[in-house]
Amino acid sequence: MKIGLYFGSFNPIHIGHLIIANHVANNTDVDQVWLVVSPQNPLKPSSVLLNEYDRLHLVLLAVEKNRKLKASNVEFKMPIPSYTIDTLTYLQEKYPKNEFSIILGSDSYCNISKWKNSDVLLNNYKLIIYLRPNFPVKENLPSNIKVLDAPLLNISSSLIRKTIKQNKSIQYLVHDAVCEEIERTGYYK
Repeated sequence: MKIGLYFGSFNPIHIGHLIIANHVANNTDVDQVWLVVSPQNPLKPSSVLLNEYDRLHLVLLAVEKNRKLKASNVEFKMPIPSYTIDTLTYLQEKYPKNEFSIILGSDSYCNISKWKNSDVLLNNYKLIIYLRPNFPVKENLPSNIKVLDAPLLNISSSLIRKTIKQNKSIQYLVHDAVCEEIERTGYYK
């Protein structure tokens, strides 16, 4: 099975994440997209992160009716902070028959040289890059790199957290089930 790994804090998961994951699932050769909830991204501060199990729960709610999308807690069992290369190594050992690719925005791709063992990632894994404004990707890339022009929304998890703190509605910014759960639990207040 071909699996696209879409890593993120998903703090919280929003419609933009789901549009990208679904677009990759529908417009590439991957059979399934796993949304990998990262307990701690080494390049982001952890002070504003909701508990990883609560973030995973929100991702599960968001993808539960789409069989091409799956929530993954694989990094919960690994040392923190999470490094993509370590997660890929673990997954290759656990699921040797699967082929894994990395889904990332062109903004992240422009910073990939800062990632742990980036040369191994670039040489040994397929990358699926979705274009983000102001982060062009050069042409004539190696065959293991596919560039997608995915539909993008100008929303972010930080915008959603700010909106919640202001006691404003996040309806239509997040999946309905995620909106209901955030309202019910008081997350991000």
